[in-house]
Amino acid sequence: MNDKKVLVHACCAVCSAHPINVLTEMGYTPVLYFFNPNIFPPEEFDRRLNELIKYAEKKQVELIVEKQDASGWYNCIAGLENEPERGKRCARCFEYRLLFTALKAFQLEYQYFTTTLTVSPHKQSKVIFDIAKELAAKYELTFLDIDFKKQDGFLKTMQIAKEENFYRQNYCGCEFSIFN
Repeated sequence: MNDKKVLVHACCAVCSAHPINVLTEMGYTPVLYFFNPNIFPPEEFDRRLNELIKYAEKKQVELIVEKQDASGWYNCIAGLENEPERGKRCARCFEYRLLFTALKAFQLEYQYFTTTLTVSPHKQSKVIFDIAKELAAKYELTFLDIDFKKQDGFLKTMQIAKEENFYRQNYCGCEFSIFN
């Protein structure tokens, strides 16, 4: 086991900035994991990934970029396209991406995994925690249930984003969230 490494599902540089600091201060070695086949359109996907690559290099944090399968994601959320933001589609999307994160942690023999999704005030951390804890139990892992938005975490990540001049998207990522 890689005792102090934690696989961190990362959706973008903005949401990763504060969690990297928190995990490092807690004594973990964060390893970012970019698996976000939900991000649409492809130009948006590339922009978020490139920004994260640059920040990971600057912070000297390892970044694993998983092969993206948009068709698998679309199959996963099929029938939920018209659900509102924060609804069943989002929960299924979290489950899909966290499943891949848990599987990658298991494959790499990391004991811990977590996600940067909880830094957003637009995401319900309890939903994310419930899904991730089930996956952790299934794969005999530990999910670090850190609500990164707490203790001004969202403000801190926004401050870092401003200092770093990060590109800030104005929607979650999927085509169904663009106008919501």
